[in-house]
Amino acid sequence: MWLLTGCFVCSFARPSAVYPVTVVSTVGSEVVLPCCWKSQLDEASISAHHIQWVAPPNTVFEQRGEEKWQAKEFGGRLQVLEEKLGSGDCSLVIKDVQIRDTGKYESFMVVEAVQSKRTRVFLQSVKLSVTDNKSWQSHRPGEDFVIDLRTPYSMTLVYLSKNSSEWSLLWMRENEQTSERLEKSLWGDKLTLKNLKYSDEGIYKVLDEQGVSVSTIKLSVEEKEHDKLKTSQTGGTAQSSCSSVFISTLLLCSVMILHLV
Repeated sequence: MWLLTGCFVCSFARPSAVYPVTVVSTVGSEVVLPCCWKSQLDEASISAHHIQWVAPPNTVFEQRGEEKWQAKEFGGRLQVLEEKLGSGDCSLVIKDVQIRDTGKYESFMVVEAVQSKRTRVFLQSVKLSVTDNKSWQSHRPGEDFVIDLRTPYSMTLVYLSKNSSEWSLLWMRENEQTSERLEKSLWGDKLTLKNLKYSDEGIYKVLDEQGVSVSTIKLSVEEKEHDKLKTSQTGGTAQSSCSSVFISTLLLCSVMILHLV
């Protein structure tokens, strides 16, 4: 079924050995699924650049000239750049990629055939893998901890304390529930936990509307080595000063005793 015109389309058989290109990305990024129609078709046979992308068995994107269609579940995140089609580039751009976008994709070019029918020619197979963002951060007590929400699909922030086995809810986009020290940025793309304490150490997870992880951050709250060294040096200086006073007092007493004798 041709989604833009409603015409029936015959398909050429896929090559006997199709090796998909592997693409790996993280949630919230922009990813490109590569495709080049010139490797499969003669430019003279193309009357119009008519591209189709499928996530078997469902069509997810189609474009013919200015006519465009994409599956509702992608929310307008799909694009094939019209200005690059002429040079053979029919790559599919997925903006703000999500873990649910993981899967196999296939591209086709629809060309004119006999008796006004159209033929669908297989171009490329791509295997997309999307994972959550993982990071580790270390901060001093009293500093601020900034959490990037990565995508508008981020809905909740949960926290697992270093000494706990249960996750705690810190923020929800729905009702903007926050802890007293948690602030949301003006653009709504970041959260900031103010004035860190040692008890804030643990694992923080940003989750989407389906409860799937967008990002995982392991937070460590500790003094830096140079802070410890500075404290140690301050303590050593104080101890040295006390010792000097004690020695000076002892010497003064000794002089006084000798004078009396």
